[in-house]
Amino acid sequence: MSSPAAGVSSLWTPDFIRVTVMDLAYFLAAGILIYALPLYAVGPVGADERGAGVAFGAFTITALLLRPYAGRLTDRLGRRPLMVAGALLAAALTLCFLLTSSIAAVIAVRLASGVAEAAFFVAGFAMLADLAPQGRQGEALSLNSIALYLGIALGPIAAERLIDLSGFAAAFWAAGLLCLVAAALAWMTTEPPREDDGPGTGGLGAAPAQLIHRRTLAPSVGFIGGLLASSGFMAFCSIRAGEVGTATPSLVLMTYGATVIGVRLTLATIADRVPALRVLAAGLAVLCSGALVAALAGGPALLVAAAAVIGLGVGLLTPAFFATVFADVAPSQRGAAAGTASMAIDLGLGIGPILLGLVAAPLGIPAAFVVGAAAAGLGAVWTVGLMARRAAAVGRLPAGSAD
Repeated sequence: MSSPAAGVSSLWTPDFIRVTVMDLAYFLAAGILIYALPLYAVGPVGADERGAGVAFGAFTITALLLRPYAGRLTDRLGRRPLMVAGALLAAALTLCFLLTSSIAAVIAVRLASGVAEAAFFVAGFAMLADLAPQGRQGEALSLNSIALYLGIALGPIAAERLIDLSGFAAAFWAAGLLCLVAAALAWMTTEPPREDDGPGTGGLGAAPAQLIHRRTLAPSVGFIGGLLASSGFMAFCSIRAGEVGTATPSLVLMTYGATVIGVRLTLATIADRVPALRVLAAGLAVLCSGALVAALAGGPALLVAAAAVIGLGVGLLTPAFFATVFADVAPSQRGAAAGTASMAIDLGLGIGPILLGLVAAPLGIPAAFVVGAAAAGLGAVWTVGLMARRAAAVGRLPAGSAD
């Protein structure tokens, strides 16, 4: 990988700024739905909590299944068409909630929303990798991810105000309009040319691109272990905060989120200056230690400290993972790599709360945090082994041929 100094272009180009603001708008809309949709399901629609949960998570099913196909289309048709189409579809489907009156209809809309999510998310990550100067992809992904965190953090606050003032319709209209803003910004973004586009390389009219990017699978294993730990902690930390007597349970999640954002700002270039797999392994080890502290925490102070340690690990984890994925991927295969990598996000975030919930029910939340720590620890061990295997392969084979 080239050093950051090797890049002659600026990271903060108008297109990079447009993509970052685009993501902020899109994830503000997502944050609004995170707050509004469950309340809408149990309120006007009249569903129970189980129905609300199914409605909320239904989009992940279609998103997971379609991400590889979104990656293939992103490599064949380009990033911008899928970003625009995904945001426009998200806007239309969000406004469809205004027409729903049954939980079945809400679930159907959410399932369709997974199509928009797959297209927008995969193409957006590939576009970021295209826009980043050589050797600064980790920095680009780290800084851009702040838009995602801000959107998901601020969206629920906006939704609460809108619902209080004008009801659920106002929240859905606001989310739909934000998706339209995202679509407009995507349309205004100039997609950089890919130097290896052409016959046989994944460009338009070429042979079909990969559905699953095989080289992305190995680092995904360790990454999923970290997501199991972090998503399980997020799912149960508020409950545990109440159990240990925390006066303000939301302080735990606030500490976690603030730490992630702080790490992404202050250590944005670390995955470019240090081998990304090494940073990934370090993030997993930090996550493991933080989850163990959370398991041992018998009072508020230690649980808040654990949230900060876990936030440090997560702050390192995702940029290092995507920097690893995109480090030596040809531009014509970045869509496939982004599709495979984002499937790992779906699996980790989806399985973590379920797995830890199965442990917490009979054994308690501290036992569940221990399981999360074990998942992150095993991910760290796997990643260290992967570093060794890739280093040995590079030593044995010609450049570019190592698996």
